[in-house]
Amino acid sequence: MSTAILTGPPVPGSSLEGDLRSLGFDVRIASGTEDTAALIAAVPGAERVAVVDPRFVGHVHSLRLGLTDPRFPAAAVPGALTAQPEARTALTRALSAAGSGTPSSAADDGDTLSAVRAVVLPDVLADALDAEGTAVHRPELGSLVATVPDDPQARNEARQAVTAVDDEDVRLRSAVKARDGFFTTFCISPYSRYIARWCARRGLTPNQVTTASLLTALIAAGAAATGTRGGYIAAGVLLIFSFVLDCTDGQLARYSLQYSTMGAWLDATFDRAKEYAYYAGLALGAARGGDDVWALALGAMVLQTCRHVVDFSFNEANHDAVSNTSPTAALSDKLDSVGWTVWVRRMIVLPIGERWAMIAVLTAVTTPRIVFYALLIGCAFAASYTTAGRVLRSLTRKAGGTSQAKLWGRTDRAAQALADLTDSGPLAVAVAGRFSKRAPSLPAFAPFVIALAGGAAVVATAAFTDYGSPWPAVAAVAYVITSGIAVARPLKGALDWLVPPVFRAAEYCTVLALAARAEVNGALPAAFGLVAAVAYHHYDTVYRIRGGTGAPPNWLVRVIGGHEGRTLAVAVLAALVTNAHFTIALTVLAVAVALVVLVESIRFWVSSGAPAVHDEGEPA
Repeated sequence: MSTAILTGPPVPGSSLEGDLRSLGFDVRIASGTEDTAALIAAVPGAERVAVVDPRFVGHVHSLRLGLTDPRFPAAAVPGALTAQPEARTALTRALSAAGSGTPSSAADDGDTLSAVRAVVLPDVLADALDAEGTAVHRPELGSLVATVPDDPQARNEARQAVTAVDDEDVRLRSAVKARDGFFTTFCISPYSRYIARWCARRGLTPNQVTTASLLTALIAAGAAATGTRGGYIAAGVLLIFSFVLDCTDGQLARYSLQYSTMGAWLDATFDRAKEYAYYAGLALGAARGGDDVWALALGAMVLQTCRHVVDFSFNEANHDAVSNTSPTAALSDKLDSVGWTVWVRRMIVLPIGERWAMIAVLTAVTTPRIVFYALLIGCAFAASYTTAGRVLRSLTRKAGGTSQAKLWGRTDRAAQALADLTDSGPLAVAVAGRFSKRAPSLPAFAPFVIALAGGAAVVATAAFTDYGSPWPAVAAVAYVITSGIAVARPLKGALDWLVPPVFRAAEYCTVLALAARAEVNGALPAAFGLVAAVAYHHYDTVYRIRGGTGAPPNWLVRVIGGHEGRTLAVAVLAALVTNAHFTIALTVLAVAVALVVLVESIRFWVSSGAPAVHDEGEPA
């Protein structure tokens, strides 16, 4: 249980003690600075502690934002400070240094306070923590009130200001993501926020709502797999309801400040699991009607995954950027200053809300083939639009914390994140070691160009040669070499953030092409399963990096071969085994990768001690 320590006797008539208890704090009252220090020392080191001035006047939600957010080791609003275990030592030092501070106290008359202004100890401590390097989070309060009045008139004015603003309304509005798509903002959030509040009042957690959303989407996929018009209509309705719950879980997290690293991971990975399971359901439903759309389903999954990798790589590469003087950035900022262009630009990138709405409606009224055609066209346009803009931005940008003269120079942290996202296995690493001494002499754009050439070659060879030909295996060997050369030096070039997406596209498209060329029942569904398992691993890598926990362990990447090892393995299997056996081989490989990746991923996220996060991110 968390403990809140008032730095003096409470003001008569104040609801502060009750407000703190409603937020889950055990309230204790100190008689002075030394007593405050003693009470803090008595609180177990693994618990949160808050220091609050007894004269505090403000909304309960101000205290909630300042004292209960799990993401920050230390946080404060005027008159109140909190420290989690990792900031307790710093708080003790700050309190010791502030030993001369005098705690405030209330006069006998409940409507008056001492005429002598006392030190606001929580504010002094917050400044001291900042000064010594312990960052103190100060939430944006907006219209909410949080103040420590020092005379009766100021106290009365503060109380009137509290009465004038409904903090529950503010809390409900702030539960909605600050930046979201048009469909989500205007068609879902106006009522899903009330579902979030309903869940909070009944003790439901965001992770429970996330799980309910996943189950609903899986039922929708099952309905689509029936291949009947009624099943398609039900699937469309259930998919929209699943998306409502998907919005609700994040809103519930913001409403109740129930943030966690695992919650952000579940939300992101379940989104992909729901969407790709639905693709499989549509493909199964189409097969019942005699239409084979597995290639389209796998193509949609490949395109969508590669879009996300582009987003992730670009964001990680520019994590330390302090400025961007490119004309593209200036034009983007100008367009964002015009209201209607903001919504148009958010819609044309086909974020998850618009995408799922399109899929749901088309499922109900058309066929799976039309759904996938629309999805491929829409996502291809969105990918072209966003990637082109990011390429132009990348050609002139600046990274913070670097002394390199060239504007495209990136920090070591960004280069490491990109290296982790490449998912290079032992073969590529061995080749990179061979070329590491000569790599610095390569031109600036060499890593991207080399990766693109190797990837395009292996995909084209797999797509345009007969099944059983040895040439895809030969091209895969060349791909191993080019992949190693591409990562032989740190990925700090202007376009080096495109290397991970190129690797993803090369691996996934090679599997798709070889399965399609096999022309045997079951090959494409097996390939779908393999790509889904590998894509899960890649999403898991992204969210480990975003959560500040680093990439998956090296042994995991070695065991599952890395992108180049898996590409080579699939190409060699296609050259050595018959069509029917190729399906079995892909299935075995998919199951093996899925088991290893899932077991390690679940073990990590369940036991992870990573700090709580909540990723607003792109509306993907």
